[in-house]
Amino acid sequence: MSSSGDRSLGVVVVGTGFGCLTHVPALRDAGFEVKALVGRDPEKTKARAERFEVPLGLTSMDDALALDGVDAVSVVTPPHTHHDLVVAAVEAGKHVVCEKPFATDAAEAQRMLDAAEAAGVVHLLGTEFRFGTGQALLRRVVQRGDIGDPKLVLFLLEMPLIADHGAEVPEWWEERGEGGGWFGAHGSHWIDQVQSMLGPITGVSAALPVISGRPMSAEDTYTVHFRTASGVEGVLHSTAASRGPMLMDQRVTGTKGTAWVQGEEVHLATAAGTGPVEVPADLKLDGPVPPPMDLMVTAYDWMHSTGIDRHPYARLFSVFRHRIEGRVVAQDPPPATFADGVAGMKVMDAIRRADAEGTWVPISN
Repeated sequence: MSSSGDRSLGVVVVGTGFGCLTHVPALRDAGFEVKALVGRDPEKTKARAERFEVPLGLTSMDDALALDGVDAVSVVTPPHTHHDLVVAAVEAGKHVVCEKPFATDAAEAQRMLDAAEAAGVVHLLGTEFRFGTGQALLRRVVQRGDIGDPKLVLFLLEMPLIADHGAEVPEWWEERGEGGGWFGAHGSHWIDQVQSMLGPITGVSAALPVISGRPMSAEDTYTVHFRTASGVEGVLHSTAASRGPMLMDQRVTGTKGTAWVQGEEVHLATAAGTGPVEVPADLKLDGPVPPPMDLMVTAYDWMHSTGIDRHPYARLFSVFRHRIEGRVVAQDPPPATFADGVAGMKVMDAIRRADAEGTWVPISN
């Protein structure tokens, strides 16, 4: 396993889309030196490397892993490519952050976890919104008992992102076999949020339809009913194909009250009253930093145009760096590891099976 000593930590970013828009600047915010980009298209990769002042734009993962001073790899590619890239990186002794959805299924995810554990490297999952102020504070409010015993969850998001058939999205979004769909792109965040906040999900029923009429084998909508080991009942519902105004809600109801997210604020309603929860200093983040607007071309690009991912990712990458350096890391919120990625993929597999079979599917943990 590589050692940084007293020098700065070097990282390779694999992926020239979201990898450049968010990972590159957030890694720098966290104190990493970005040594190279790795992409499929030589011209695009070279141009993006120059645009983001990265020394090298490469098309070979082997060449990137062989560079001097590379301690870590950030994998920001479609989910069906994660396994081979992650295994190559960890077997080369590199620490890895991998984007979500983690894999195409739980078996593939387990192989990635096993490889990382065998290599003895630091491994984290790109669930950056664990570090977002609203999500982190909601978790804290629920876990410290402000709403009593949690009983009910409702997460809701409707938006018109791909309602128009001309809206361009990555190919993997439209192919179920590539781990895609709106459920893969978005639902993986919510599954991680639920399990981080409330413990393991133990059973699901689900529907994963295409309501836009787009020619895609993956879904643009999902509705999931779930139950946790502690007896919490919940519904996750989202569509990227609903015309009209955006509809959004995230709330948890317990025996003493309800907590919900408004933007990055958390509000609490109990018998004592209703109002916003004060944000503790350790959960405050700077405002969003939008990426270059001339690079916002596809519907997928515009989803990230506000720059809300950058500071949560910088927090995640700071944890990543501290773990590589052997420092003690705060655990509230806890960073997601590949083990969390495996747990999330078990739930995602069950949801896809529940949709296919039209039945309740139990999940063993």
